[in-house]
Amino acid sequence: MDQAILEIIRTNPIGKGLHSFRDSFASFCEDRGLPDGVGSLDQTEDKGLQNLMLDLVLALQALPACRSLPSRTGRGTLFRDLSRLYGVVDSDGYMNIGPITPLLNAVLSNESDEVVWDKVYAAVTPSTPPQAVPCLDQTPHMRSLVNTSEYRTQTDSVLKEELGGLYAGIPDFYEKFFGEVPGLDVAAAGVFAKCKEGDNPLYSKGGWRGWPKQAGETDVLNWFSDVVKQFVRFAERDLTDRMFFWSPRQNIRGSRAKRTVNAGFGRSYVDFGRPGTEGAKTHWIQVLVPGELKSSLDEDRPSAAWQDIGRCVKKIFAVQDTRHFILGFTLCGSMMRLWEFDRVGGIGSSPFDINEKGLKFVSTVLGYLCMNEKQLGFDPTILESDGKRYVEVERDGRMERLIIDGLMGRARGVVGRATTCWKAHREGDDESPLVIKDSWQYPERGEEGELLREATEKGVVNVARHFYHETVHVDGRVDDVRHNIRKGLDVTKTANYKPKSLMSPPSTSMSPPSISMPPPSTASAYNRSTSKGQSDGAARTKRSFSNTDAALPLPKRLCSSSPTKVQPIQNRVHRRVIVRDYGKPIYTASSRLALLAALEACIEGYQSLVERAGLLQGDISPNNLIVDESDGKLRAFLIDLDLAIREQRKGPSGALNKTGTRVFMAIELLLDEKHSFVHDLESFFWVLFWICVHFDGPDKDIGPTEFESWNYVDSMSLAELKIGLVNSERHFLRRITTIFTPFYQPLVPWVNRLRKVVFPTSEPTEKEDRALFPNEGGTPGGTGGPGGVEKVISSSSEEFLKPRCDGPKEWKKADVNEQFSFHQSRNEHFWKFRGCKR
Repeated sequence: MDQAILEIIRTNPIGKGLHSFRDSFASFCEDRGLPDGVGSLDQTEDKGLQNLMLDLVLALQALPACRSLPSRTGRGTLFRDLSRLYGVVDSDGYMNIGPITPLLNAVLSNESDEVVWDKVYAAVTPSTPPQAVPCLDQTPHMRSLVNTSEYRTQTDSVLKEELGGLYAGIPDFYEKFFGEVPGLDVAAAGVFAKCKEGDNPLYSKGGWRGWPKQAGETDVLNWFSDVVKQFVRFAERDLTDRMFFWSPRQNIRGSRAKRTVNAGFGRSYVDFGRPGTEGAKTHWIQVLVPGELKSSLDEDRPSAAWQDIGRCVKKIFAVQDTRHFILGFTLCGSMMRLWEFDRVGGIGSSPFDINEKGLKFVSTVLGYLCMNEKQLGFDPTILESDGKRYVEVERDGRMERLIIDGLMGRARGVVGRATTCWKAHREGDDESPLVIKDSWQYPERGEEGELLREATEKGVVNVARHFYHETVHVDGRVDDVRHNIRKGLDVTKTANYKPKSLMSPPSTSMSPPSISMPPPSTASAYNRSTSKGQSDGAARTKRSFSNTDAALPLPKRLCSSSPTKVQPIQNRVHRRVIVRDYGKPIYTASSRLALLAALEACIEGYQSLVERAGLLQGDISPNNLIVDESDGKLRAFLIDLDLAIREQRKGPSGALNKTGTRVFMAIELLLDEKHSFVHDLESFFWVLFWICVHFDGPDKDIGPTEFESWNYVDSMSLAELKIGLVNSERHFLRRITTIFTPFYQPLVPWVNRLRKVVFPTSEPTEKEDRALFPNEGGTPGGTGGPGGVEKVISSSSEEFLKPRCDGPKEWKKADVNEQFSFHQSRNEHFWKFRGCKR
């Protein structure tokens, strides 16, 4: 090791940083009756061994030195090398600990820090061509882990947070979800009767014939598959479009990350089948009902079977873009539990022994096979005809059909708003693109559609224009979780329900005083009195109603500085917003010049939103800054007013709230300051910083970086990390010169100038400085001069940007000597390009 590396190791000691891993290793060996040593690992092929190796990699990444030690590749830090190693170890079926054995020995033997890091470098340096690393599941939209190799422990932590509201033992679960299947009771009774016929019946008082007494995974899966076939044969129904599948230890296609599902029910017109046979692999988009099988009843708990079924549900939600809820099951030993997952969380039935309650088991299996798509959780308002999907809306007194051209993006995760966007057009008008956005909102929050309509009517520029919005209805009722999806089931009656203080979803103080959703007994009256949204300018009855992936962060979070008692039953309502503008995230801009021009236009749009509508957008992030270069001209605009708040407000619900995507949130906002426009302007800085670090050209994501930790640390720690990055110009320049990709290296001096405007004293801006806006004299009521943020974008860029023509295709050819100037008039700023030649 050279002296520079040794100095980093000496100044960043490991200390107790690996104690937890050593304890985990000792517990692993003790639980399996193995000697406490690396040599004992050759005696097991337990799946826990793979997780143990992953834990070691994560423990090393958490050490301070890891983010300072240089990478073996010469680019980035050792943290990135370990990310790649994590991906290799996390590969499906990986059990080769040979390359990591010397490192394990060094860690377990408490070797010196120098020895441990030397073994780390050896472990991340492949002696043969590296194995293919599973790629991050990416979508072109937000709401997912940013630049992550899907670290199992970290994503499981996020999943636990999402599924914190898992309630099991809810009464009447079966009756509510299976009672709507026509003829199920009669069919199940007939099948069960046939199961008991003959000298060697399939079912008798002792239970099901051939049930594996030890309940081993493979034996149970084989048995389950055979018994389902018998049920289908006895049912004498046409069930050829559905079948039971199982594929343990195999990756489900449709995911670039390794994910497996034990078993389940799905569509049979794809290649479902058994492992080792033709057509063995499943595809996530075809899985209708996931199942999780465990050998022991002891695994019927949140940290085991419940979380595993939740992991499968998360993947299904991600790839099935019209899925509102998902039914599933767990089978731990012979105890079966039925599940339903939605955007509030998951609820489960009371467990039942399939050997003791044979009829209920038959009914459950037949129910899953016979349910229609609406009963399985698909959106009935997304229709299909002649191979085209569409929605129907009523505008200006007449119905219009909007043809869905394709999916733009869908939020990752289970609990949350589950924002999904499709590109669409009016039937007969292919030239005018629309964007349909569906999401699940807290009823207490103001409606984004109302805010977009207000902004459009007030002439706000560079913000997506309103076309239509509504609260979606199904069968004449509001499509919500509590009443429509869960059918009024009461989680307070579950076996594991514990009342507690919850964080109240922040009200936006945008509309008339909000009211709470009524209890189930008044649901019908509520639904009759709640009307659908109308089109622009139409009369509308007001309703009271608040965590996605190319190189992008965790879902936007809502949090409050003070806990408030709320109703224990959470609810979300299905809302649909349609806008007239279509584009792509700002990181797809065709050149550095296009990126900066788009950023300036979005800042102008933000200013217009504040000045003309009095709204703070509340979530400045890459996927909410949109650029459109489709017609040879550049246009950029803001989207997403989901979390928008009034600038002039007394305070949402009397509490200080912070909203947005945490990675891009302003420092003071992370520290619980009241949200102001200053915070959103700072977010523009973090967006540009993030793009320069994670993209090496238009839409060219470079993969994981050292900043992945920003996804997981708490708000205080993230604030401290950001302060440490920007508080010294010398340090900031040194860091961004190292971490900016080659494509964005020319922006280093400009980003530093922007840093000095956003953080004029090398500290977070603590007051609302109107001079940060671009208009002369600041915004109304301000006293500042020409705007700092937008002015720096233009004036600093003169040094190295000079377009060669006015088209985006030619912008791609521009080099570091490009320049443009900023033209200023009394009332507005706009880009005026020089030296353009056709």
